[in-house]
Amino acid sequence: MKDYILLLPILFIFHDMEEIIGFGRFFKKNPDLFERFPKITAAYKNYHTDAMAIAVYEEFIPFFGISLLTYFFPGKILNALWFAMMLSFAAHLVIHLGQSIYIRKCIPSLITSIICLPVSGIILINCIPYMEFDAQTMICIILGIVLMIANLKLAHMLMHWFNRKHHGSETI
Repeated sequence: MKDYILLLPILFIFHDMEEIIGFGRFFKKNPDLFERFPKITAAYKNYHTDAMAIAVYEEFIPFFGISLLTYFFPGKILNALWFAMMLSFAAHLVIHLGQSIYIRKCIPSLITSIICLPVSGIILINCIPYMEFDAQTMICIILGIVLMIANLKLAHMLMHWFNRKHHGSETI
């Protein structure tokens, strides 16, 4: 399992750099998306690249931190938390695929989602034999997923706060 642990933050960086680099230009070219798909685009209202970069950085901290802790201090609980983060990352990639299909456009994050999803799946499958799937592990995996959802919400709140503080009502 140790061979795979540090791939999570690497995949995260690879994927999220596409988001940071691409979404500003994408939204400028496709302003109609905000009216056509308000639920999907709500997180990107008044999007600014610097605010997105801050949100991605905040999200990266637990991915990197848990990966490092798991790499250097492997154990049942840390392995389960890391596994939950990898599951969360893979789910994030699936969501991007779904968004692109739903709006019928190639969105920033689609290319790296297509690349990273099979890699993430292989990593998860290869790590299963090293996991102890007892009640404690399952609780840690569920807790890890819940924490990643909460962290994503925190990152979005941070992005919106930064946009308001530094960009006011100006858009993209």
